[in-house]
Amino acid sequence: MKLVTTLAIAAFALVVSAGSAQAGDAAAGKTVYDTNCSSCHGPSGKGDGPVGAALNPKPRDFSAGSFKFDADKSGTPGEDADLKLVIQKGAAAFGGSALMAPWPTLSDGDIDNVIAFIRSLKQ
Repeated sequence: MKLVTTLAIAAFALVVSAGSAQAGDAAAGKTVYDTNCSSCHGPSGKGDGPVGAALNPKPRDFSAGSFKFDADKSGTPGEDADLKLVIQKGAAAFGGSALMAPWPTLSDGDIDNVIAFIRSLKQ
């Protein structure tokens, strides 16, 4: 019984630490966001950046906290994995606007950080 309890605790710790390792750093994400995303999505993520003002459709308002793509086909749209795929491959790859261009040059860490920052914008 003691071995089963120990194994269960170890498995839980592994799952928790693996989940934590995937979480991004919102402060680091803000730097990447400001450089690559704010011109369209705006500094506060409302879709009102200077370039975004001229776009149709308008860029997504991250302050709303809702996302429409289920890019990984898990059945739940707007998960971090979905956002990561849309950032990497662009929205057109998932039926969205081609104006949301792919960012294949961003590292996985940069994307995780940007996602953490985007999530922090929800009001």
